[in-house]
Amino acid sequence: MRINRYLAECGLASRRKCEEFVTEGRVTVNGKVITDLSTQIEAGDVVTVGGKRVSPVSKHVYLMLNKPKGCVTTVSDDRGRKTVMDIVRADYPDTRLFPVGRLDYDTEGLLILTTDGDLCNRLTHPSSEIEKVYTAKTEGRVTEDDLAELRRGVVLGDGKKTGKCRAYLLSYDSKTNISTVEVAIKEGMNREVRRMFEAIGKNVVFLKRVAIGDLRLRGVDRGSYRKLTREEVEYLKNV
Repeated sequence: MRINRYLAECGLASRRKCEEFVTEGRVTVNGKVITDLSTQIEAGDVVTVGGKRVSPVSKHVYLMLNKPKGCVTTVSDDRGRKTVMDIVRADYPDTRLFPVGRLDYDTEGLLILTTDGDLCNRLTHPSSEIEKVYTAKTEGRVTEDDLAELRRGVVLGDGKKTGKCRAYLLSYDSKTNISTVEVAIKEGMNREVRRMFEAIGKNVVFLKRVAIGDLRLRGVDRGSYRKLTREEVEYLKNV
């Protein structure tokens, strides 16, 4: 088994993050520092990261978390802000959970936490093209022309163009002048949905991820979490 996959199986992080551990010289195999990503791990090898021995997780944990706004999607934060890990730490104090992908500080909704590095790699790899569905509330009326522009792809402030997406108007409240739109994207650029609306002159005042593929955010209050069912885990592994 290649070293990055082995470390992911130990529940440290995704394969890509584990590759950084290797290239930074933080990993030893049988007492020797290794930086070669092609290193193979055999049965009986002793592997350490940062001086601590690691071994594959015997049974992975899969959680669905309804992330509230006002916390960051990281394992720790050097600015002292609340992280998504703070929500689950009481029940999983010694479990090496990590978030699959990211939701920005002010975005709510569906986030998967797991110890399964392979699954994390599968869901976050650019080639996966798994659809992520969001509910966005924006100031002003979103017209059919606006939706058509979003569907075709828009040019963001940094010059990058988004891919085609699904976008539908769910409602418009004339009293508050707020439009509610469902947007489904397959990319994962930083703050992509917010920037898409900025590109058509709309300001997002609320954003929530409600689905990843066919996995919907169900049965979880804001700021809470639950274990994924066996069927949900199998779906994510085969999507």
